[in-house]
Amino acid sequence: MGHWYNEAVFYHIYPLGLLGAPKKNEGTEIEHRMNELLPWIDHMKDLGVTAVYIGPLFESTTHGYDTKDYKKVDRRLGDNEDFKDFVKKCHEAGIRVVVDGVFNHTGREFFAFQDIQKNREHSPYVNWYKGVNFGWNSPYNDGFGYEAWRNCFELVNLNLYEQAVRDYLFDVIHFWIQEFDIDGIRLDCADCLTFDFMKEMRWRTSQEKEDFWLMGEVIHGDYARWANDDVLHSVTNYELHKGLYSGHNDHNYFEIAHTIRREFDENGGIYKGRTLYSFADNHDVDRLASKLNNKAHMFPEYTLLYTLPGIPSIYYGSEWGIEGRKEGGNDDPLRPALNLAEMEEKYKDCQLTEHIRMLGRLKKELSPLSEGKYRELLLTNRQYSFARIQDDKAVIVAVNNDENPAHVSIPVPAGGNAVNAVTGEPVNVENGRINAELSPAGSLIVSVNI
Repeated sequence: MGHWYNEAVFYHIYPLGLLGAPKKNEGTEIEHRMNELLPWIDHMKDLGVTAVYIGPLFESTTHGYDTKDYKKVDRRLGDNEDFKDFVKKCHEAGIRVVVDGVFNHTGREFFAFQDIQKNREHSPYVNWYKGVNFGWNSPYNDGFGYEAWRNCFELVNLNLYEQAVRDYLFDVIHFWIQEFDIDGIRLDCADCLTFDFMKEMRWRTSQEKEDFWLMGEVIHGDYARWANDDVLHSVTNYELHKGLYSGHNDHNYFEIAHTIRREFDENGGIYKGRTLYSFADNHDVDRLASKLNNKAHMFPEYTLLYTLPGIPSIYYGSEWGIEGRKEGGNDDPLRPALNLAEMEEKYKDCQLTEHIRMLGRLKKELSPLSEGKYRELLLTNRQYSFARIQDDKAVIVAVNNDENPAHVSIPVPAGGNAVNAVTGEPVNVENGRINAELSPAGSLIVSVNI
Protein backbone atom coordinates (compact mmCIF):
# COMPACT_ATOMS: atom_id res chain seq x y z
CA MET A 1 0.00 0.00 0.00
CA GLY A 2 1.15 3.54 -0.72
CA HIS A 3 0.82 6.73 1.28
CA TRP A 4 -2.64 7.75 2.47
CA TYR A 5 -2.73 10.83 0.27
CA ASN A 6 -2.10 8.95 -2.98
CA GLU A 7 -5.13 6.75 -2.24
CA ALA A 8 -7.35 9.52 -0.87
CA VAL A 9 -10.71 10.87 -1.92
CA PHE A 10 -10.92 14.52 -0.84
CA TYR A 11 -13.84 16.70 0.15
CA HIS A 12 -13.18 20.44 -0.21
CA ILE A 13 -14.85 22.88 2.17
CA TYR A 14 -14.70 26.68 2.03
CA PRO A 15 -15.90 27.19 5.62
CA LEU A 16 -16.68 30.93 5.59
CA GLY A 17 -19.09 30.27 2.74
CA LEU A 18 -20.55 26.93 3.80
CA LEU A 19 -21.28 28.21 7.29
CA GLY A 20 -22.74 31.54 6.12
CA ALA A 21 -20.23 33.71 7.98
CA PRO A 22 -20.40 37.50 7.59
CA LYS A 23 -18.33 38.87 4.69
CA LYS A 24 -16.32 41.13 7.01
CA ASN A 25 -14.73 40.30 10.32
CA GLU A 26 -15.81 43.11 12.63
CA GLY A 27 -13.81 41.75 15.58
CA THR A 28 -16.94 41.01 17.58
CA GLU A 29 -17.73 37.98 19.75
CA ILE A 30 -16.67 34.49 18.64
CA GLU A 31 -19.45 32.66 16.78
CA HIS A 32 -19.16 28.88 17.12
CA ARG A 33 -20.39 28.07 13.62
CA MET A 34 -17.79 25.35 13.18
CA ASN A 35 -19.88 23.02 15.34
CA GLU A 36 -22.31 22.92 12.40
CA LEU A 37 -19.60 21.08 10.45
CA LEU A 38 -19.70 18.02 12.70
CA PRO A 39 -22.69 16.34 10.94
CA TRP A 40 -20.84 16.79 7.64
CA ILE A 41 -18.26 14.25 8.83
CA ASP A 42 -20.78 11.40 8.54
CA HIS A 43 -21.86 12.78 5.17
CA MET A 44 -18.26 12.75 3.94
CA LYS A 45 -17.74 9.23 5.24
CA ASP A 46 -20.92 8.08 3.50
CA LEU A 47 -19.53 9.41 0.20
CA GLY A 48 -16.34 7.39 0.65
CA VAL A 49 -14.27 10.49 1.47
CA THR A 50 -11.00 9.83 3.30
CA ALA A 51 -9.60 13.38 3.57
CA VAL A 52 -10.97 16.90 3.86
CA TYR A 53 -9.29 20.07 2.59
CA ILE A 54 -10.78 22.91 4.62
CA GLY A 55 -9.79 26.52 4.39
CA PRO A 56 -9.04 29.28 4.78
CA LEU A 57 -9.58 28.96 8.52
CA PHE A 58 -7.48 31.49 10.35
CA GLU A 59 -8.33 34.98 11.56
CA SER A 60 -8.70 37.30 8.60
CA THR A 61 -10.40 40.53 7.62
CA THR A 62 -12.71 39.41 4.80
CA HIS A 63 -12.49 36.35 2.49
CA GLY A 64 -9.96 34.42 4.57
CA TYR A 65 -6.87 34.92 2.42
CA ASP A 66 -6.07 38.31 4.00
CA THR A 67 -4.67 36.73 7.17
CA LYS A 68 -4.70 38.71 10.38
CA ASP A 69 -3.56 36.03 12.86
CA TYR A 70 -2.17 32.65 11.76
CA LYS A 71 -2.60 31.10 15.19
CA LYS A 72 -6.28 31.80 15.79
CA VAL A 73 -9.27 30.28 14.04
CA ASP A 74 -11.37 33.03 12.47
CA ARG A 75 -13.84 34.24 15.11
CA ARG A 76 -16.63 34.10 12.49
CA LEU A 77 -16.13 30.30 12.48
CA GLY A 78 -15.28 29.58 16.11
CA ASP A 79 -12.17 29.19 18.20
CA ASN A 80 -9.16 26.88 18.30
CA GLU A 81 -10.95 24.38 20.51
CA ASP A 82 -13.75 24.07 17.94
CA PHE A 83 -11.27 23.23 15.21
CA LYS A 84 -9.37 20.78 17.44
CA ASP A 85 -12.65 18.99 18.07
CA PHE A 86 -13.43 18.91 14.33
CA VAL A 87 -10.02 17.38 13.54
CA LYS A 88 -10.37 14.84 16.34
CA LYS A 89 -13.78 13.71 15.12
CA CYS A 90 -12.56 13.56 11.52
CA HIS A 91 -9.68 11.34 12.60
CA GLU A 92 -12.08 9.09 14.52
CA ALA A 93 -14.04 8.71 11.28
CA GLY A 94 -10.90 7.84 9.30
CA ILE A 95 -10.74 11.23 7.57
CA ARG A 96 -7.47 13.18 7.33
CA VAL A 97 -7.49 16.98 7.60
CA VAL A 98 -5.62 19.41 5.33
CA VAL A 99 -5.74 23.20 5.83
CA ASP A 100 -4.99 26.26 3.70
CA GLY A 101 -1.51 27.74 4.16
CA VAL A 102 -1.57 31.35 2.97
CA PHE A 103 2.15 32.13 3.04
CA ASN A 104 2.60 34.38 0.01
CA HIS A 105 0.91 37.38 1.62
CA THR A 106 -0.87 38.67 4.70
CA GLY A 107 -3.70 41.09 5.22
CA ARG A 108 -3.12 44.70 6.19
CA GLU A 109 -4.24 44.01 9.76
CA PHE A 110 -1.37 41.54 10.34
CA PHE A 111 0.86 42.72 13.20
CA ALA A 112 4.03 43.13 11.12
CA PHE A 113 2.37 45.37 8.53
CA GLN A 114 0.69 47.45 11.21
CA ASP A 115 4.06 47.97 12.88
CA ILE A 116 5.46 49.34 9.60
CA GLN A 117 2.47 51.69 9.36
CA LYS A 118 3.22 52.95 12.85
CA ASN A 119 7.02 53.04 12.91
CA ARG A 120 7.89 53.34 9.22
CA GLU A 121 11.66 53.04 8.58
CA HIS A 122 12.25 52.18 12.25
CA SER A 123 10.01 49.11 12.24
CA PRO A 124 11.87 45.82 12.88
CA TYR A 125 9.51 44.27 10.26
CA VAL A 126 10.42 46.60 7.41
CA ASN A 127 12.06 43.71 5.52
CA TRP A 128 9.15 41.31 6.08
CA TYR A 129 7.40 42.51 2.93
CA LYS A 130 8.41 42.91 -0.69
CA GLY A 131 8.99 46.29 -2.24
CA VAL A 132 8.48 48.48 0.82
CA ASN A 133 9.45 51.98 -0.33
CA PHE A 134 8.95 55.08 1.80
CA GLY A 135 9.33 57.32 -1.22
CA TRP A 136 6.10 55.99 -2.71
CA ASN A 137 2.50 55.76 -1.60
CA SER A 138 -0.21 53.07 -1.74
CA PRO A 139 -3.87 53.16 -2.81
CA TYR A 140 -4.63 53.18 0.92
CA ASN A 141 -2.51 56.34 1.36
CA ASP A 142 -0.10 54.65 3.79
CA GLY A 143 2.70 57.08 2.97
CA PHE A 144 4.76 54.19 1.59
CA GLY A 145 4.45 51.67 -1.23
CA TYR A 146 4.65 47.89 -1.22
CA GLU A 147 4.24 44.92 -3.53
CA ALA A 148 0.76 43.37 -3.51
CA TRP A 149 -0.54 40.08 -4.89
CA ARG A 150 -1.84 40.82 -8.40
CA ASN A 151 -2.17 44.48 -7.37
CA CYS A 152 -4.80 43.59 -4.78
CA PHE A 153 -3.42 45.94 -2.14
CA GLU A 154 -5.32 44.33 0.72
CA LEU A 155 -2.91 41.39 0.19
CA VAL A 156 0.66 42.40 1.05
CA ASN A 157 3.38 40.13 -0.39
CA LEU A 158 5.68 38.60 2.20
CA ASN A 159 9.43 38.56 1.59
CA LEU A 160 10.30 34.86 1.86
CA TYR A 161 13.99 35.66 1.39
CA GLU A 162 13.96 37.18 4.87
CA GLN A 163 15.03 34.57 7.44
CA ALA A 164 12.79 36.03 10.15
CA VAL A 165 9.74 35.61 7.91
CA ARG A 166 10.58 32.00 7.14
CA ASP A 167 11.23 31.27 10.83
CA TYR A 168 7.91 32.81 11.76
CA LEU A 169 5.96 30.78 9.18
CA PHE A 170 7.69 27.54 10.13
CA ASP A 171 6.74 28.26 13.74
CA VAL A 172 3.13 28.70 12.56
CA ILE A 173 3.20 25.31 10.80
CA HIS A 174 4.70 23.67 13.89
CA PHE A 175 1.91 25.23 15.95
CA TRP A 176 -0.78 23.89 13.58
CA ILE A 177 0.62 20.37 13.74
CA GLN A 178 1.04 20.38 17.53
CA GLU A 179 -2.16 22.24 18.37
CA PHE A 180 -4.59 20.76 15.85
CA ASP A 181 -2.91 17.54 14.64
CA ILE A 182 -3.47 18.42 10.98
CA ASP A 183 -2.29 16.01 8.27
CA GLY A 184 -1.27 18.38 5.51
CA ILE A 185 -1.29 21.86 4.02
CA ARG A 186 -2.62 23.16 0.71
CA LEU A 187 -0.29 26.00 -0.24
CA ASP A 188 -2.14 29.00 -1.62
CA CYS A 189 -0.33 30.62 -4.58
CA ALA A 190 2.39 27.97 -4.52
CA ASP A 191 3.65 29.27 -7.87
CA CYS A 192 4.54 32.55 -6.10
CA LEU A 193 6.50 30.94 -3.24
CA THR A 194 10.27 30.45 -3.30
CA PHE A 195 11.49 26.92 -3.89
CA ASP A 196 13.93 27.13 -0.99
CA PHE A 197 11.05 27.96 1.35
CA MET A 198 8.98 25.01 0.11
CA LYS A 199 11.93 22.62 0.27
CA GLU A 200 12.62 23.56 3.87
CA MET A 201 8.92 23.20 4.66
CA ARG A 202 8.96 19.72 3.13
CA TRP A 203 11.91 18.70 5.29
CA ARG A 204 10.59 20.24 8.50
CA THR A 205 7.07 18.84 8.23
CA SER A 206 8.37 15.35 7.40
CA GLN A 207 10.35 15.43 10.64
CA GLU A 208 7.18 16.21 12.60
CA LYS A 209 4.87 13.82 10.73
CA GLU A 210 6.36 11.30 8.35
CA ASP A 211 3.26 11.18 6.14
CA PHE A 212 2.50 14.93 6.24
CA TRP A 213 1.19 16.04 2.82
CA LEU A 214 2.01 19.27 0.98
CA MET A 215 -0.07 20.23 -2.06
CA GLY A 216 0.42 23.43 -4.03
CA GLU A 217 -2.02 25.62 -5.91
CA VAL A 218 -0.36 25.85 -9.33
CA ILE A 219 -2.34 26.84 -12.41
CA HIS A 220 0.18 27.09 -15.25
CA GLY A 221 3.64 25.75 -15.88
CA ASP A 222 5.53 22.49 -15.54
CA TYR A 223 3.95 20.78 -12.53
CA ALA A 224 7.07 18.65 -12.10
CA ARG A 225 8.94 21.73 -10.85
CA TRP A 226 6.75 21.64 -7.73
CA ALA A 227 5.61 18.01 -7.43
CA ASN A 228 8.75 16.00 -6.77
CA ASP A 229 10.75 14.37 -3.99
CA ASP A 230 12.31 17.66 -2.84
CA VAL A 231 9.52 20.25 -2.96
CA LEU A 232 5.81 19.30 -2.72
CA HIS A 233 3.98 16.00 -2.92
CA SER A 234 1.32 17.23 -5.32
CA VAL A 235 -0.18 20.23 -7.13
CA THR A 236 -3.59 21.16 -8.52
CA ASN A 237 -4.08 19.68 -11.98
CA TYR A 238 -5.74 22.65 -13.68
CA GLU A 239 -4.77 21.27 -17.08
CA LEU A 240 -6.95 18.19 -16.53
CA HIS A 241 -9.70 20.27 -14.92
CA LYS A 242 -10.09 22.27 -18.13
CA GLY A 243 -9.99 19.19 -20.35
CA LEU A 244 -12.63 17.34 -18.35
CA TYR A 245 -15.43 19.85 -18.88
CA SER A 246 -14.50 21.16 -22.33
CA GLY A 247 -13.91 17.63 -23.61
CA HIS A 248 -17.52 16.86 -22.74
CA ASN A 249 -18.93 20.18 -23.97
CA ASP A 250 -17.21 19.75 -27.34
CA HIS A 251 -17.88 16.00 -27.61
CA ASN A 252 -14.12 15.70 -27.83
CA TYR A 253 -12.57 12.93 -25.76
CA PHE A 254 -9.38 13.48 -27.74
CA GLU A 255 -8.70 16.56 -25.59
CA ILE A 256 -8.92 14.60 -22.33
CA ALA A 257 -7.00 11.63 -23.70
CA HIS A 258 -4.25 13.88 -25.06
CA THR A 259 -3.89 15.58 -21.67
CA ILE A 260 -3.66 12.25 -19.84
CA ARG A 261 -1.32 10.74 -22.42
CA ARG A 262 0.96 13.76 -22.12
CA GLU A 263 0.86 13.67 -18.32
CA PHE A 264 0.67 10.03 -17.27
CA ASP A 265 1.13 7.57 -20.14
CA GLU A 266 3.18 4.56 -19.01
CA ASN A 267 5.56 5.19 -21.91
CA GLY A 268 6.77 8.75 -21.54
CA GLY A 269 4.13 10.68 -19.57
CA ILE A 270 5.88 13.78 -18.20
CA TYR A 271 4.27 13.38 -14.75
CA LYS A 272 4.40 9.58 -14.63
CA GLY A 273 4.96 8.47 -11.04
CA ARG A 274 3.52 11.70 -9.62
CA THR A 275 0.03 11.97 -8.15
CA LEU A 276 -1.64 15.30 -8.91
CA TYR A 277 -4.76 16.72 -7.26
CA SER A 278 -7.79 16.41 -9.57
CA PHE A 279 -11.04 18.35 -9.32
CA ALA A 280 -14.17 19.14 -11.32
CA ASP A 281 -14.66 22.48 -9.55
CA ASN A 282 -13.46 24.41 -6.52
CA HIS A 283 -13.92 27.71 -4.66
CA ASP A 284 -12.28 29.71 -7.48
CA VAL A 285 -14.00 28.33 -10.61
CA ASP A 286 -17.60 27.88 -11.79
CA ARG A 287 -19.48 24.84 -10.51
CA LEU A 288 -19.39 21.83 -12.82
CA ALA A 289 -23.18 21.90 -13.26
CA SER A 290 -22.85 25.47 -14.55
CA LYS A 291 -19.97 24.67 -16.90
CA LEU A 292 -21.46 21.70 -18.72
CA ASN A 293 -23.78 22.18 -21.67
CA ASN A 294 -25.40 18.83 -20.87
CA LYS A 295 -25.76 18.19 -17.13
CA ALA A 296 -25.94 14.43 -17.78
CA HIS A 297 -22.23 14.68 -18.56
CA MET A 298 -21.57 15.11 -14.83
CA PHE A 299 -21.79 11.31 -14.60
CA PRO A 300 -18.97 10.40 -17.04
CA GLU A 301 -16.92 13.37 -15.82
CA TYR A 302 -16.97 12.14 -12.23
CA THR A 303 -16.21 8.62 -13.46
CA LEU A 304 -13.08 9.99 -15.11
CA LEU A 305 -12.21 12.11 -12.08
CA TYR A 306 -12.12 9.01 -9.88
CA THR A 307 -10.54 6.55 -12.31
CA LEU A 308 -7.89 8.53 -14.22
CA PRO A 309 -4.50 9.05 -12.51
CA GLY A 310 -4.83 11.61 -9.74
CA ILE A 311 -6.33 12.32 -6.32
CA PRO A 312 -10.06 13.09 -6.77
CA SER A 313 -11.68 15.95 -4.89
CA ILE A 314 -15.37 16.83 -4.46
CA TYR A 315 -16.20 20.49 -3.77
CA TYR A 316 -18.91 20.81 -1.12
CA GLY A 317 -22.38 20.79 -2.64
CA SER A 318 -21.30 19.53 -6.05
CA GLU A 319 -22.22 15.98 -5.01
CA TRP A 320 -25.80 17.22 -5.46
CA GLY A 321 -25.04 18.98 -8.74
CA ILE A 322 -25.66 22.51 -7.44
CA GLU A 323 -24.90 25.42 -9.76
CA GLY A 324 -22.80 28.53 -9.26
CA ARG A 325 -21.03 31.01 -11.52
CA LYS A 326 -18.59 33.82 -10.81
CA GLU A 327 -20.16 37.25 -11.17
CA GLY A 328 -17.27 39.35 -12.46
CA GLY A 329 -14.79 39.39 -9.60
CA ASN A 330 -17.39 38.15 -7.11
CA ASP A 331 -16.80 34.55 -5.95
CA ASP A 332 -19.74 34.46 -3.53
CA PRO A 333 -21.99 32.40 -5.88
CA LEU A 334 -19.32 29.67 -5.82
CA ARG A 335 -19.27 29.58 -2.01
CA PRO A 336 -22.88 29.35 -0.79
CA ALA A 337 -24.14 28.63 2.71
CA LEU A 338 -25.64 25.13 2.82
CA ASN A 339 -27.67 23.36 5.50
CA LEU A 340 -26.82 19.65 5.43
CA ALA A 341 -30.20 18.38 6.66
CA GLU A 342 -32.03 20.51 4.09
CA MET A 343 -29.73 19.38 1.27
CA GLU A 344 -30.08 15.71 2.18
CA GLU A 345 -33.85 16.01 2.25
CA LYS A 346 -34.03 17.95 -1.01
CA TYR A 347 -31.65 15.57 -2.82
CA LYS A 348 -32.47 12.30 -1.04
CA ASP A 349 -32.95 10.47 -4.36
CA CYS A 350 -30.15 12.26 -6.24
CA GLN A 351 -28.60 9.87 -8.77
CA LEU A 352 -25.41 11.94 -8.98
CA THR A 353 -24.84 11.58 -5.23
CA GLU A 354 -25.30 7.81 -5.54
CA HIS A 355 -22.90 7.73 -8.49
CA ILE A 356 -20.22 9.58 -6.49
CA ARG A 357 -20.85 7.30 -3.50
CA MET A 358 -20.35 4.27 -5.77
CA LEU A 359 -17.11 5.73 -7.16
CA GLY A 360 -15.83 6.33 -3.63
CA ARG A 361 -16.45 2.68 -2.83
CA LEU A 362 -14.62 1.50 -5.95
CA LYS A 363 -11.69 3.82 -5.28
CA LYS A 364 -11.26 2.11 -1.92
CA GLU A 365 -11.80 -1.46 -3.18
CA LEU A 366 -9.78 -1.37 -6.42
CA SER A 367 -6.14 -0.53 -5.75
CA PRO A 368 -5.24 -0.10 -9.47
CA LEU A 369 -7.35 3.09 -9.43
CA SER A 370 -4.74 4.58 -7.10
CA GLU A 371 -1.57 2.69 -7.96
CA GLY A 372 -2.09 1.37 -11.49
CA LYS A 373 -0.25 2.47 -14.62
CA TYR A 374 -2.36 4.19 -17.25
CA ARG A 375 -2.87 2.66 -20.70
CA GLU A 376 -5.23 3.98 -23.39
CA LEU A 377 -7.38 1.29 -25.02
CA LEU A 378 -9.99 3.00 -27.22
CA LEU A 379 -10.56 6.58 -28.35
CA THR A 380 -13.10 8.35 -30.52
CA ASN A 381 -14.62 11.83 -30.16
CA ARG A 382 -17.47 10.41 -28.11
CA GLN A 383 -16.17 7.19 -26.53
CA TYR A 384 -13.02 6.65 -24.49
CA SER A 385 -11.59 3.62 -22.71
CA PHE A 386 -8.43 3.03 -20.74
CA ALA A 387 -6.93 0.62 -18.23
CA ARG A 388 -5.24 1.10 -14.87
CA ILE A 389 -2.85 -1.83 -14.49
CA GLN A 390 -1.18 -2.93 -11.25
CA ASP A 391 0.74 -6.21 -11.07
CA ASP A 392 -1.84 -9.00 -11.61
CA LYS A 393 -4.89 -6.70 -11.47
CA ALA A 394 -6.40 -4.22 -13.87
CA VAL A 395 -9.41 -1.93 -14.02
CA ILE A 396 -10.88 -1.09 -17.42
CA VAL A 397 -12.97 2.07 -17.72
CA ALA A 398 -15.14 3.19 -20.64
CA VAL A 399 -17.20 6.39 -20.92
CA ASN A 400 -19.64 7.78 -23.47
CA ASN A 401 -20.37 11.49 -24.03
CA ASP A 402 -22.99 10.87 -26.72
CA GLU A 403 -26.69 11.55 -26.25
CA ASN A 404 -27.31 8.10 -27.73
CA PRO A 405 -26.26 4.60 -26.65
CA ALA A 406 -22.94 3.45 -28.07
CA HIS A 407 -21.47 0.03 -28.82
CA VAL A 408 -17.81 -0.33 -27.91
CA SER A 409 -15.32 -3.12 -28.52
CA ILE A 410 -12.51 -2.71 -26.00
CA PRO A 411 -9.21 -4.63 -26.20
CA VAL A 412 -8.37 -6.25 -22.86
CA PRO A 413 -4.67 -5.74 -22.04
CA ALA A 414 -4.33 -9.23 -20.54
CA GLY A 415 -6.41 -12.36 -20.11
CA GLY A 416 -8.25 -13.23 -16.91
CA ASN A 417 -11.59 -13.17 -15.14
CA ALA A 418 -13.55 -9.96 -15.73
CA VAL A 419 -16.45 -8.66 -13.63
CA ASN A 420 -18.53 -5.52 -13.69
CA ALA A 421 -17.03 -3.62 -10.74
CA VAL A 422 -20.35 -1.94 -9.93
CA THR A 423 -22.72 -4.91 -10.11
CA GLY A 424 -20.33 -7.84 -9.58
CA GLU A 425 -21.72 -9.60 -12.64
CA PRO A 426 -19.33 -11.51 -14.94
CA VAL A 427 -18.23 -9.70 -18.10
CA ASN A 428 -17.60 -11.76 -21.20
CA VAL A 429 -14.18 -11.42 -22.82
CA GLU A 430 -14.29 -12.73 -26.37
CA ASN A 431 -11.19 -12.93 -28.55
CA GLY A 432 -9.40 -10.61 -26.19
CA ARG A 433 -12.11 -7.93 -26.30
CA ILE A 434 -15.03 -6.70 -24.22
CA ASN A 435 -18.07 -5.87 -26.35
CA ALA A 436 -20.48 -3.65 -24.49
CA GLU A 437 -23.30 -1.15 -24.85
CA LEU A 438 -22.78 2.18 -23.10
CA SER A 439 -25.88 4.16 -22.21
CA PRO A 440 -26.09 7.90 -23.09
CA ALA A 441 -23.60 9.71 -20.82
CA GLY A 442 -22.86 6.26 -19.41
CA SER A 443 -19.85 4.50 -17.95
CA LEU A 444 -18.54 0.97 -17.62
CA ILE A 445 -16.00 -0.10 -15.00
CA VAL A 446 -14.62 -3.65 -15.23
CA SER A 447 -12.27 -5.32 -12.79
CA VAL A 448 -9.90 -7.90 -14.27
CA ASN A 449 -7.76 -10.43 -12.40
CA ILE A 450 -4.93 -11.17 -14.78
